[in-house]
Amino acid sequence: MSTVLQGPERAAVIHDRHAFNQAVWDKLAADPELAKLPWRIETDEHGQIIMSPPPAPSHGNLQSEVARLLGNWNPGGKVITECPISTRKGVKAADIAWCSAEIWAKAESESCFRQAPEICVEVLSPSNTDAEIEEKKSLYFEEGAQEVWLVSEGGEVSFFERDLAIDPKPFSAICSNFPSKL
Repeated sequence: MSTVLQGPERAAVIHDRHAFNQAVWDKLAADPELAKLPWRIETDEHGQIIMSPPPAPSHGNLQSEVARLLGNWNPGGKVITECPISTRKGVKAADIAWCSAEIWAKAESESCFRQAPEICVEVLSPSNTDAEIEEKKSLYFEEGAQEVWLVSEGGEVSFFERDLAIDPKPFSAICSNFPSKL
């Protein structure tokens, strides 16, 4: 099964990047061979697959700890792990995201978010480059995220707000009880 949109299928959605990303993501999600792979899958702006190896167990531990705390301290919304978000550079997967009931209502029947959740979290790995993380942070903000959190391998959390995306804040404005060290 080809995972790239071709011919009329591509022409029908290419004018709308979210529709294009959604169509590509739907096709990827339906591919039984891709479902067997252990790798994390994202796409680029052309609909091509980008795969990365599974992260270390310590990454998964930090990811689940952030998800648990977000769910406990912000019970009015939804916590999503491996959250697919449609961006101008394809579908990117935030390690963890938190969204309000309003954003969830728009996304729950879709295969990827067309509007970024309010909080997008990346747990950093040794393979992440500064440029990659800065690009993802920028893309999440472009799609409506209010905050992007970066969690270091040592568990330090940096909180970035959309209007102040360069300098981290000492705490989250949305989830003020969230610790800056896990």
